Amino acid sequence: MKGNVTRLYTPDNPAQLPAICGPQHRNLMKLEMALIDGKLEAESQGGSIRLSGSADAVGAAEATLAAFERMLKTNPQAGEDVFEGAIDQARAPAESYGSLTGLRVPVMPQTTTQSVYIDKLTRPETELVFGVGPAGTGKTFLAVAAGAAELRKKTKERLIITRPAVEAGENLGFLPGDLEEKVEPYLRPIWDALNEVLGPDQVERMREKKIIEVAPLAFMRGRTLKNAFVIMDEAQNATVGQTKMVLTRLGRDSRMVVTGDPGQVDLPKNTPSGLRHALGILEGVEGVGIVEFSARDVRRHALVSRIIRAYDRDSGPDR
Repeated sequence: MKGNVTRLYTPDNPAQLPAICGPQHRNLMKLEMALIDGKLEAESQGGSIRLSGSADAVGAAEATLAAFERMLKTNPQAGEDVFEGAIDQARAPAESYGSLTGLRVPVMPQTTTQSVYIDKLTRPETELVFGVGPAGTGKTFLAVAAGAAELRKKTKERLIITRPAVEAGENLGFLPGDLEEKVEPYLRPIWDALNEVLGPDQVERMREKKIIEVAPLAFMRGRTLKNAFVIMDEAQNATVGQTKMVLTRLGRDSRMVVTGDPGQVDLPKNTPSGLRHALGILEGVEGVGIVEFSARDVRRHALVSRIIRAYDRDSGPDR
């Protein structure tokens, strides 16, 4: 076809070629489908990948492969979901894809929305950030990583993460232990994220010194959180009063991130979600940033995105 170009993409590390192409070359097939308007053809050839199509499509394909290769260097197990994120990066070349540095490995955004989120998480003038959307979009993990990066840079003295003790119909009163022990299993994803970005040994040391604190929402009452990075996770399960209580704990030189999925509220019927209420009244307020994720940003199994879309289509006014 007139105007088509052909170029070879050669990985910096030839041993990574199979991972870049994916099992049965599925990554290359995804690339062709994503850039179908440019009639892209991508095939492995020797130690390179042969790219043919319009100049724009070939350029976007090269950018995708380069982005994925960088991701493989920090995450050798990166699979098809991460490759889809690399495609998103290439299709939005005007976006600035910054990363969170100073951690065990740099944390890079995998979608345009994640890039916007990281930008707001690191902007000094955005002191309250809402990250809302379905599970698997990275909203909590990136907030934890941003808070950990602030600790490593010593721009914040403490990282405080809290969440309401409401989980999918579970009655915590019947579980053994005090409130902190009861809620600990629900905080496991937070500790897993911290271990990933800081390392288990450093997390344990910071936890012992109270530099890192992960606690149920009830522990926030009456406190003023100064020079801290505060994360309120699963905020859709906080009431309006609880949400106001946490938001007003913000003290001098602190930043707060509120994460949650307005579509997964586990509060009793007729109890308004504090997250929905806060989003409605705080939009446009100076110092507040709101980032909305969608099924397109899910970076788990590709089927998860399709499941979320199916539930969204089935949602009615009474659900």
